[in-house]
Amino acid sequence: MKAMVLNRLCNLKDNQTPLELMELPVPVPGDGEILLKVSACGVCHTELDEIEGRTPPRQFPMIPGHQVVGRVAAVGSKVSAVKTGDRVGVAWIYAACGICKFCLAGNENLCPAFEATGRDANGGYAQYMTVAESFAYAIPSVFSDIQAAPLLCAGAIGYRSLRLTNLKDGQRLGLTGFGASAHLVLKMVKHRYPDTEVYVFARSAEERAFALELGAVWAGDTTEAAPYKLDSIIDTTPAWEPIVEALANLESGGRLVINAIRKEGDLHSLLKLDYPLHLWQEKEIKSVANITRSDVKEFLSLAADMALKPEVQVFALEQANEALCELKTGKIRGAKVLKID
Repeated sequence: MKAMVLNRLCNLKDNQTPLELMELPVPVPGDGEILLKVSACGVCHTELDEIEGRTPPRQFPMIPGHQVVGRVAAVGSKVSAVKTGDRVGVAWIYAACGICKFCLAGNENLCPAFEATGRDANGGYAQYMTVAESFAYAIPSVFSDIQAAPLLCAGAIGYRSLRLTNLKDGQRLGLTGFGASAHLVLKMVKHRYPDTEVYVFARSAEERAFALELGAVWAGDTTEAAPYKLDSIIDTTPAWEPIVEALANLESGGRLVINAIRKEGDLHSLLKLDYPLHLWQEKEIKSVANITRSDVKEFLSLAADMALKPEVQVFALEQANEALCELKTGKIRGAKVLKID
């Protein structure tokens, strides 16, 4: 099979081709596992964090990719829930122990043994991959393979982030950064909270224009002040400075939800943090850690009900490096997806 493989850590500024196209054996599904013939895989900023070492792979070589859609090509023994030919998806959560206090409480995203697709096990930048059947999800028929791929991470993690804001309809929501996840959050908000106004902060003029096109009432640079204080803000940026700027735009008693697995660069921006301005008045900061299987299932059902279609840019598998470099340089409109023949 063909696969785009990460063999070592590197800085994308210095290396524009971090992944190597390789021919590898087709994996064999073990007990309880399925073999997936991959048709589409979303490209996520987390792959940049893997490549550049902020959340490095467990081992090398590693096949990245955790927004995977395909059809079941074969099943291992003890598989009962899916059959050959079924269309399923795989998300960031590849495995969890199932027996720790977090798993038993429904918080498997916090499991100490949490494994991530494309970081701790080979992912979807390939023609085939294996996964436990219990960590694969039926894809609603309303979505094409290309449309479904970003829903498995950008959409599901956006859904979890929105839930963690405790937003009530009619309150004001801010979105800092406007990539794959944020543009789906905006679409969700327009559907679920019709009286909520959305304010977007983004460095790119193109991203700000895109946000207004999708229904944001205001869009400004990350350093600008919104016209009103905001009840909740979701940050999806890879940097530290927008955190401080977001806190300055937060209403008293408001909550900032940080939807990022890692932050890039040093902490110099945090030296600007001023307690009375940024944190006082019972402001809260909440991080988002991974996703649970229930997040993915609930979100896919919601997305199907509202016919939530992401904006996508399609690349061939062999163009994965190009797609990653566009993410790195901020060339973003919606989500990027690899089409895998």
